[in-house]
Amino acid sequence: MRSHEDVEELEGWLKEGYARSFRTACLILGNRSDAEEAVEEAYLRAWRFRASLATGADVKPWLYRVVVNTCNSKLRDEIPHRDRRADGDHLEGVSSIEDLPGRVARSQDVARALQDLPLHLRVVVVLRYYADLSEREIATAIGRRVGTVKSRLHEGRRLLGEHPALMAETGSDRLSESGDLR
Repeated sequence: MRSHEDVEELEGWLKEGYARSFRTACLILGNRSDAEEAVEEAYLRAWRFRASLATGADVKPWLYRVVVNTCNSKLRDEIPHRDRRADGDHLEGVSSIEDLPGRVARSQDVARALQDLPLHLRVVVVLRYYADLSEREIATAIGRRVGTVKSRLHEGRRLLGEHPALMAETGSDRLSESGDLR
């Protein structure tokens, strides 16, 4: 059974981490409405299964794991045939994208490039550069080894660096110039 302090820590993370969880879901799913639904569902799951969090375990990667798994389920089950950008509710409508950590998030081109990444790469890039998780926390959140996380981050950065929308704007590797995605 979880201690009272552990439950309080989870409650605190659910309140304080909502904005980051929402932005993470937006970047994974590609639009606000699906992200709102996913985060609500993830938070309900997290609360319902809070006993599965080991006593003393770090809440942050566990909660992101619930959010990422919920987003993955939503992509797989509910919106597999729909173009996530076609509903007019794409990331351009997320006013808070300008407030995301890191200078690289300031561009809609980067948001589009993220959506073009394969899901397994997009998730690790979003968790690293937008949710600010360490490689070890990402490994915990996605249930993979740290080496797998490192290789996915490397591949994701490579693909983002080669993305036409990002190359066309400056004619150079804008990602490494920004200092955010080296």
